[in-house]
Amino acid sequence: MTSPTPVRYPFPWSPPMEIPEALRGLRNRSAVEVTLPSGDRALMVTRYADVRSLFADHRLSRNISRRQRPDVARISADNELFADPEINPDPPDHIRVRGLVTRAFTARRVEALRPVAQSVCDELIDAMTAGPRPLDLNEAFAFPLPIRVICRLLGVPLEDMDRFRYLVDGFLSVSKLPVEEMQRCREGLWHYLGELIDSKRAHPGEDLVSGLIKARDEDNNRLSEHELQFWTQGLLIAGYVTTASQIGASTAVLLHHRDLVKEIQADWSLVPGAVEELLRTQIMGSSVGTLRYAVADIPLSDGSVIAKGTSVLLSEESANMDEEVFSEPFKIDIRRTDNHHMTFGAGLHYCAGAALARMELQVATRSLLERLPDLRLAVTGDQLPRSLGGFTEGFTEIPVTW
Repeated sequence: MTSPTPVRYPFPWSPPMEIPEALRGLRNRSAVEVTLPSGDRALMVTRYADVRSLFADHRLSRNISRRQRPDVARISADNELFADPEINPDPPDHIRVRGLVTRAFTARRVEALRPVAQSVCDELIDAMTAGPRPLDLNEAFAFPLPIRVICRLLGVPLEDMDRFRYLVDGFLSVSKLPVEEMQRCREGLWHYLGELIDSKRAHPGEDLVSGLIKARDEDNNRLSEHELQFWTQGLLIAGYVTTASQIGASTAVLLHHRDLVKEIQADWSLVPGAVEELLRTQIMGSSVGTLRYAVADIPLSDGSVIAKGTSVLLSEESANMDEEVFSEPFKIDIRRTDNHHMTFGAGLHYCAGAALARMELQVATRSLLERLPDLRLAVTGDQLPRSLGGFTEGFTEIPVTW
């Protein structure tokens, strides 16, 4: 299956407050061909039903290592994101490791962290009100909140936050940093995690990393040393960057639509629905993270077929705009019901940290709008710069005042 003129992906957010225009009309076909930042081509699946089904389809492999599949598309020409040749992200290996990791994100454990998130929010807002204004919401609130929570969950020292943030930003660069700096960040992050694991092995605590080390050391068949370090890295990154970008972007979009802010301030029970609608319409991680490889021919809902050997993107943002599932999909409707968006994926690959992200977004949204009722953008929404050349697509800076 090929398209005559593949479109470039990720789609630009231009103007920055508008859902990408390229998402309109995509679902006329089950899949379209796109060009990735690397210049390689992949097939993007567009319809909700196909995307949801394919997340659970074993004929699509997550193994995108070029060492094992030389013809697979690359996300970036300079950065082998999600393509560790020593990790097999397909069943049964993935199921074995996922079972260990998801223990950290049970509903009870996440709810136990709600007071922690609230306390961090209060502390950050106290600091905001004590300082000058306008200020950058990302630096003052959106990024400090999730990194403090995930560091608490995983047992990462808070004094390492700045170092960790720099290394992660470099690790997730697709094209915005020079190759040499990306490589330094990747090696630095791996070295840092090795040090963290050595420290936790010598002085274990009740945190998740200590738990993974225990699983590794007590039964070598459950987790290899490389897997231990790889998944610790994945948990730290997933629990921090995407949630931070989502908090910043969701707040910015709400402040751009002052009528929505007033609705929420008049009825706080709208917060969870608002969070879900902003998750649906403002996906922060582009779908390059869903890159797959077809190991067999796969039919789609319009009768077309993904050919064996094709590189495939499962477009969560296109699924979220599917007119067959969501009425007026391009409208931000915080009272929308049955909002089963695909932002966290589906099936076996449903985001293990989804409940944690939701909790943090709910606490952050209410705390900001309740304690700072006149919070507003210090520039117009169309002046906010979107992040380019990285895995996430939030705003690089969000000047606010109150």
